[in-house]
Amino acid sequence: MNTPKFPCFLCFFCFTISAILINLSLTSSQTNDFVYDFCGTSGNFTINSTYSRNLNTLLSTLSSNVTQTDGFKNASIGQNPDRIFGLFLCRGDVSLQFCQTCAAAARNAALQRCPNQKESILYYEKCMIRYSNQSILGGLQTSPALFLTNPQNVSDRLDVFNRNLADLFVGLGREASRVPNGPKFSTGSANFSAFQTIYGLMQCTTDLSQSDCFRCLEGARANLPSCCNGKIGARVILPSCNLRYEVSPFYESRVPAIPPSPPPTPPRTISPVLPNGTSTPGGSNGNKKSRIVLAIVIPISIALVAMVTAAVCLLMRKKKRAVDSLDVDDITTSESLHFEFSSVRAATDNFSEANKLGEGGFGPVYKGILSNGQEIAVKRLSRNSSQGIEQFKNEVVVMAKLQHRNLVRLLGFSFEGEEKILIYEYVPNLSLDHFIFDPDRRAEMNWEKRYKIIGGIARGLLYLHEESRHRIIHRDLKAGNVLLDADMNPKISDFGMARLVVMDETHVNTNRVVGTYGYMAPEYAMHGQFSVKSDVYSFGVLILEIVTGQKVLTFEQSEHGEDLLSYAWRNWKQGTALELIDPALQGTCSANEVVRCIHIGLLCVQEDYADRPNMASVVLMLTSYSVSITLPSKPAFLISSKMDPIFSTVPEESVSSEPVQAMGAASPTPWSINDVTMTEIEPR
Repeated sequence: MNTPKFPCFLCFFCFTISAILINLSLTSSQTNDFVYDFCGTSGNFTINSTYSRNLNTLLSTLSSNVTQTDGFKNASIGQNPDRIFGLFLCRGDVSLQFCQTCAAAARNAALQRCPNQKESILYYEKCMIRYSNQSILGGLQTSPALFLTNPQNVSDRLDVFNRNLADLFVGLGREASRVPNGPKFSTGSANFSAFQTIYGLMQCTTDLSQSDCFRCLEGARANLPSCCNGKIGARVILPSCNLRYEVSPFYESRVPAIPPSPPPTPPRTISPVLPNGTSTPGGSNGNKKSRIVLAIVIPISIALVAMVTAAVCLLMRKKKRAVDSLDVDDITTSESLHFEFSSVRAATDNFSEANKLGEGGFGPVYKGILSNGQEIAVKRLSRNSSQGIEQFKNEVVVMAKLQHRNLVRLLGFSFEGEEKILIYEYVPNLSLDHFIFDPDRRAEMNWEKRYKIIGGIARGLLYLHEESRHRIIHRDLKAGNVLLDADMNPKISDFGMARLVVMDETHVNTNRVVGTYGYMAPEYAMHGQFSVKSDVYSFGVLILEIVTGQKVLTFEQSEHGEDLLSYAWRNWKQGTALELIDPALQGTCSANEVVRCIHIGLLCVQEDYADRPNMASVVLMLTSYSVSITLPSKPAFLISSKMDPIFSTVPEESVSSEPVQAMGAASPTPWSINDVTMTEIEPR
């Protein structure tokens, strides 16, 4: 039986119509998705204090007094030293109703995301709220900065794209900053080619002066070459202004005008006359009927278009080559992430040995260069790897949903016949274990770098556990799965074993225990129970490794035959925690910061998972010295391959978890040879 042939434009037409109708139906029910928060370091307040009461008053004032004119409100409450300043801003194209909804959400979340902090900034998709014990009203502030990028790259003519983008933002910046006392917001578009358009948006907080607004937007635009070059979409968010661009429309067509002069007296309204001779004041009944008709027609239209689109695409998909042992429908990601195999082969010079970065459990990893000059890391699934197929699907599904500066970025995937490939950003400085466990290179890792790495890993885990749209448990966090970019910023990698869980799930049981000896929490290794607290345990082990420069399972410093956790606990109890410090750091580090990190690490590896802090608390403890920290209890019994015969069934050479450590430059030394990953083990 022949498969009916449909022209490509039909599928494109159906998708376009569907998108338009769905966009129309969602206009009145826009989401207020949380994006990011910055919790300040200017101190804490106590509950029920004067500052706490002033903050509650301020948040209520900001959220209940948003105006239609510009979606902006600022205020200050109280007297020094308990005075607090705050402002709220909606994106200039949203409705008053949505703006008020977003304000209410931000008000409710402020104290949860930054508990007891005297200052914070919360960014939502279309609004922001900010408060501080320092004056922030009318002043220009460009730090801290947040950069968000679309994972897809401009396919060609990057120079033309950048030139048109720069011209677009120069014009938008002038337009947004030209209003002396009113909303500082502008949108516009520029043609990149005959078939592609760049859409842009710029906005300042309304209380900025014209000159400060222009300076802020120019500063934001100046960040684009370093943070977002070659991306088809990006956002630069500063406390006082922000910009965004995409190659598809993302803002509403309604743009608020400059506040008009008082309107003239409205003319007398003539009520429509109904067939029975009665009139409807203001046409209210007619409007109600119109709304009812729209409420019925739009969903039906969407459903019909969706069914037609699904039917067409299913028929067309049958024409594609089948992929053995891989159900493509399981990969819930955008088609824009799909790379042609021919382009990947060209980028790696047909997977030449000269471009090979390393070999892992997933398969070989190669360095590649795309046609636009972008460097990539290519993970190629070994054809004889039964485990890799599931990891491949899982990694695409998980990584397609994530975007954070402390996570390695998935650029795309490719599958053709038996070829299954993941394409990642290229990270040049290898993985963390290449530095802290190397006797020759550990001296390069001063305390400032190590402390920054600890904080970055913590923020990446916090994003996975609480701040992304999906709660994700990594399940294999270790030094070999933390990559370091050119500036030694950490990026968590290797999500082949990660699990998406329901947000209100506290624990999940599994019959397949996966992870690495020494890093696995006891409740997971022994009973198959994992949760976000399992990742917290792994993070605690990692902190102690970073501080000591010693592997958890090959610890050689103790005279008592202890593992790293027991040794750290004994020194902590005896008040000799500083003896844990890597000798390469002696005399060059902050004793207070080191001891605090050891304290946090011991809290994370406590035996009872309920006693371990969550990652939000860990980040707070790492960034604020005014937060009190509880005393840790004895660490969990270290799960080692030498301690329990149940683990002896797993041969070391067959379960290596090294594929993503080769996302960086190649190294001939397999530093993670003792980091054995477990698979297919029945829990007790």
